[in-house]
Amino acid sequence: MRICTLASGSSGNSLYIESSQSKILVDAGIGPRILKKRLESIDVDIVDIDAVIVTHEHEDHTRAITKIKIPVYVASETVSVWKNKVDCLNEFESDEPFEIKDLFITPFSVPHDAIDPVGFTIQTDNLKVGVVTDIGSVTSLVVEKLKDSNVLVLESNHDMNLLLYSQYPWLLKQRIKGRLGHLSNVQTGALLNTVFNKDLKHVVLAHLSMINNSPEAAYDEAMKIIYSKNSDITKVHVAPRKTVGEVLSI
Repeated sequence: MRICTLASGSSGNSLYIESSQSKILVDAGIGPRILKKRLESIDVDIVDIDAVIVTHEHEDHTRAITKIKIPVYVASETVSVWKNKVDCLNEFESDEPFEIKDLFITPFSVPHDAIDPVGFTIQTDNLKVGVVTDIGSVTSLVVEKLKDSNVLVLESNHDMNLLLYSQYPWLLKQRIKGRLGHLSNVQTGALLNTVFNKDLKHVVLAHLSMINNSPEAAYDEAMKIIYSKNSDITKVHVAPRKTVGEVLSI
């Protein structure tokens, strides 16, 4: 498999996943021209993308889906949002797996302030990728689904001190750190500690706040967990906001 972030953060999110038979995107929250160019930078033609699977309806995850001629998969509760706007619209139910060629995809409910937000596990050839990029708190379901992953793409949105002392309005701070908001670096570290396994090759920290976090703070918190596990195979990466991330191969 090849995995690569194309964009990450409140200005747009998209994750590329490639298997031996499939090429898909998790979210397409950047403009179609930019999306096309970023795919080309990793030698992928947008016309070869088999599908976009959508975590939730917020614009920073869906900006391109009404403008590209690619099958789009959305949670059934959000179909009404996209009906007559997306050319090839497909729906899934949370926690009901579906397949795209050789990819076995399981959506699962996550706490976030959207209609029916989900994370995904994506499996093929005994490999598993777990993705949770907008999630306000960790549930037992999230932990169960992310176990045994070889790659984890986890939200690490904010440093709590930076958030509390930032110039954001108090209500917005409350939303971000609330149960349906976004994970802090410490919360992400706790989740990583819980779901860590000896076959975990890569952790990608995603959806970092430009104002309320720093790549160094997010990375250091995650690395505390990796060091505590004495792992010499698990690599931690921070997804860049407006450029293509490192292409990971497993």
